[in-house]
Order: sequence, then structure tokens, then C-alpha cells
Amino acid sequence: MRRLLTFLLLACTMTLLAGCATTGNQMSALERMQYSWSAAIRWGDFEGAWNLVDPEYREANPMTDLQFERYKQVQVSHYRELASRAGDAEAVREIEIGVINRHTMSERTQRYTEQWRYDAPTKTWWLANGLPDFWAGE
Repeated sequence: MRRLLTFLLLACTMTLLAGCATTGNQMSALERMQYSWSAAIRWGDFEGAWNLVDPEYREANPMTDLQFERYKQVQVSHYRELASRAGDAEAVREIEIGVINRHTMSERTQRYTEQWRYDAPTKTWWLANGLPDFWAGE
């Protein structure tokens, strides 16, 4: 029992050390941003997710209070990564999102393509294509 406990403690320590060693890595920065983005979308924090969108995109496509209110009409039931590919300065992720209309309680599934861009001067990954359009232009 003592050996098992020692082994588990050692394994946890090694995992933590490995995570610390890669925190400066560009790809782990992408993974952190994608995790933050997906968590914000899953929990319906669309204003928080908007802050992870490329500042150039936000400036060119500002969101109104009415548009943010529209996101309060839906709830995300699931958010699944279907495929992804990443390079040095760009990454793409195909996502399946379950969306529930809060008024009708009807659920539908939608695909969304995340396009990520690495900003070298700030060492930050940004989502380059804005919030998912759950209404497909309606």
C-alpha cells in the first residue's frame, strides 16, 4: 500500500513538473486559449469568449448589446472537437456544438470552424473568426 501511494505521489509530481516545463511553449499556449474559449462557450459566457477574439476582428466587427442579448436565448449542451490541425502561426479546429433554444427547448447540432492566429509580438493566440453564429444569418 505504501509503495502504491509513493508511486502515485511520484507520478503526480512528474506530471506537474512536465506541465511547468512546457508552459512557455507556443503550443501549450494555444491549448490553454482553446480550453478557455471552449469553457466560455460551454458555460454561455459569450462576452468572456468575445475577449478571446482577435482585437483586429473585434474592431472591424463590433458586437452590439442586442447581439449579446441574443446569445442569452440559447444554451450550449455539448462542445466537441472533431478534428484539429496546428502550425506555427495558424491553427484550425472543427467543432460540433449542441445548441438548445431556451424558449422552445428544442436542441440542434451545429458545426463550427475555429480559426486561430498566433500574434508573435504579444505571444498570444487569438480566435480569428468571431463567435459562432447559431442563427446562420437569420
